[in-house]
Amino acid sequence: MTLRFNIGDTPRRREDARFTTGQGRYLDDLRFDGMAHAVLLRSPHAHARIDRTDAADARAAPGVLAVLTADEVHRDGLLPLRPTVEANVQTGEPFAFAPQPLLAVGKVRFVGEPVALIVAETRAQAQDAAERIVIDWTPLPVNAPPIADEVPDNVCMDWHWGDAAAVDAAFAIAAHVVSLRLNNHRVVTNPMEPRGAVGIYDGHYTLHVSSQNLHGNRDATARALGVPAADVRFIAPDVGGGFGAKNFNYAEFALILWAAKRLGRPVKWIATRSEGFVSDHQARDHRAEALLALDAAGKFLALRVNSVADIGAYMAGGAGAVQTYQYVHLQGSVYAIPSIALHVVTVLSNTTPIGVTRAPGFAEAVNIIERLIDAAARQCGFDRAELRRRNMATTPMTNALGFSVDSGAFASTLDRALKAADVAGFSTRRADTEARGLHRGLGIAYHIKGTGGSPHENVDIRFEANGTVSLITGTQTIGQGHETTFPQMLADRLGIANEQIRLCQGDTDLIPMGGGHGSSRATYMGGTAIYRASETIVEKGSRIAADVLEAAEIDIVFADGHFAVVGTNRSVSLLEVAARARDAGKPLDTYHAWTREHLTFPNGAHVVEVEIDPETGAVSLVRHTAVDDYGVLVNPMIATGQAHGAIAQGAGQALLEHAAYDAESGQLLAGSFMDYALPRADDLPSFHLEFNATRCTTNPLGVKGCGEAGAVAMLPAIHNAIVDALAPLGVTQFDGPATPYRVWQAIRSPRA
Repeated sequence: MTLRFNIGDTPRRREDARFTTGQGRYLDDLRFDGMAHAVLLRSPHAHARIDRTDAADARAAPGVLAVLTADEVHRDGLLPLRPTVEANVQTGEPFAFAPQPLLAVGKVRFVGEPVALIVAETRAQAQDAAERIVIDWTPLPVNAPPIADEVPDNVCMDWHWGDAAAVDAAFAIAAHVVSLRLNNHRVVTNPMEPRGAVGIYDGHYTLHVSSQNLHGNRDATARALGVPAADVRFIAPDVGGGFGAKNFNYAEFALILWAAKRLGRPVKWIATRSEGFVSDHQARDHRAEALLALDAAGKFLALRVNSVADIGAYMAGGAGAVQTYQYVHLQGSVYAIPSIALHVVTVLSNTTPIGVTRAPGFAEAVNIIERLIDAAARQCGFDRAELRRRNMATTPMTNALGFSVDSGAFASTLDRALKAADVAGFSTRRADTEARGLHRGLGIAYHIKGTGGSPHENVDIRFEANGTVSLITGTQTIGQGHETTFPQMLADRLGIANEQIRLCQGDTDLIPMGGGHGSSRATYMGGTAIYRASETIVEKGSRIAADVLEAAEIDIVFADGHFAVVGTNRSVSLLEVAARARDAGKPLDTYHAWTREHLTFPNGAHVVEVEIDPETGAVSLVRHTAVDDYGVLVNPMIATGQAHGAIAQGAGQALLEHAAYDAESGQLLAGSFMDYALPRADDLPSFHLEFNATRCTTNPLGVKGCGEAGAVAMLPAIHNAIVDALAPLGVTQFDGPATPYRVWQAIRSPRA
């Protein structure tokens, strides 16, 4: 029996049968004849000069095939890594940055920076040899200028944006001015599967890699190797999560391919979890001083934000784009704020480079305004829900910085969330909590982000001789359920049974380009390409069907997988037409590439409640309610699962996670799961999630990305709830991870 699931249906994820029966094929499952194993010697110092390196003993160790350092990198002409974006997206002004060497040259700039690559017959032999390398170090001051000569005073960018004069004028007449200092603290992304790579060279470079952006990373790696991109192939098997840490290029990609070429045999490197903590791109680490001006009635007049983004030791990946595009794009969020002025500074530090995680830039901007609104309500005597509602924009909207949002029913979404959360009954629940000697708080946050990532995408749809259809995409699944949802989109357009559609992805040789998966782009970008390619297929098929049915092409209609003659019962299936077309040398196979002009804007309201034990500072997230707008839902069940994952990640940052560094030594203090806590099931309540969909107008499917929204909302919602719970004790400000000790300190601080 063949089944067809269209957009809006909820078939179970077809890939789960493979995963739950142990048939998944991840990077560490790959085996190749003659495969050697690589280990990286990484810096134990945050900032130090390399005075001497002696690898003779390591090279003589049992099983060792090569010990490679910056000297060999230089002799073989490999190039350092450069940022994905090298200039301000808005102004074109170049950033100050130092390219990142593949292996440290002269000095190291963060704990975990690669210094040497050791390749041996076994991983254990490579690890043993790494311990035999002798390096003479001269420690240098941490975070003291210059970390890099190319970056004076460690400042990559110092930029003003918006209408400062209008903001000054608004603040001069404001009835209320509210200010906050906020620290959106640094986190380690920790995908379930560690990063890794298996390199092969046979006259052509092939890298099997756990990555979420194959074409982009292929191109950057080819540049580091000094070869054309066409000489490099990237292949991703099943990928066990990415969350941004696998979005951009790393030195290991070029190093492993280089080692494979030098040795003439496959080379495999899989990061240990400890390596991931210090070498995976980290996220957030954004400080802001924000001020909001209001009139006497509570209408927002102006927003001023001065912020500093610590991007670590190198400008890695898209760090510059985050600060000059994502962060500035939706300042003020869904609220009608007439004037906005930003001052954004990006700085280097002797820490692991910052990359991205869910909603980079957008999450930081939403956190600022949602925290300010609660502070304004408390300081000025407004109801916080009404203050939000009173200032919400209607769509389509264009904000003070000139960026537009096409769709969203912000006020009704907020109202639905407040009703579903039973905010009216909160006072009763608070009284019950206080009777148990605890404090209870309620927090609200409205989120929005733009989904887009790379603006270019393509698909290739091929009708195979065996009656199946190959759907080849440049986007890539890393756990989102694309093997189910992408066939749903094609089935909806062409009326083909889902089981006849085979998703092909994760290989740069399959399709010319691809934006991978980042910024919740895959359904929007890949789905639009599918939609438009399907239009072309129907157009081409109509000509063939007209010949088959002996009718004029103008009389041919297509529906439900069949071409038919208007007003008759004569029809022919699409797959039969495809077979006829192939036999005639005019296949229906269709490639479609497109470049977007607009983003999609998922948004929604989240309401949380927390309980706090004043004796221990322990915070429990006891209720969570969300009403989100993801546009048309391809598969509501999968969208729900994506939202749940983002909610859990956002709660993790708010309550538990913190990539804490020692200020003097630059050592990562939370460098393992002994010191870095991820959320577990017992840290989370049952989620109440509803959808209030408005159709997106920037794509023909009406879809919006859904994978990041919950992570945007949870940090400000939980922190607002904590302050609400502790305000009677005099605590009016809290940020950073709400660990028991930090909350206990806040309760006992002089301000309280």
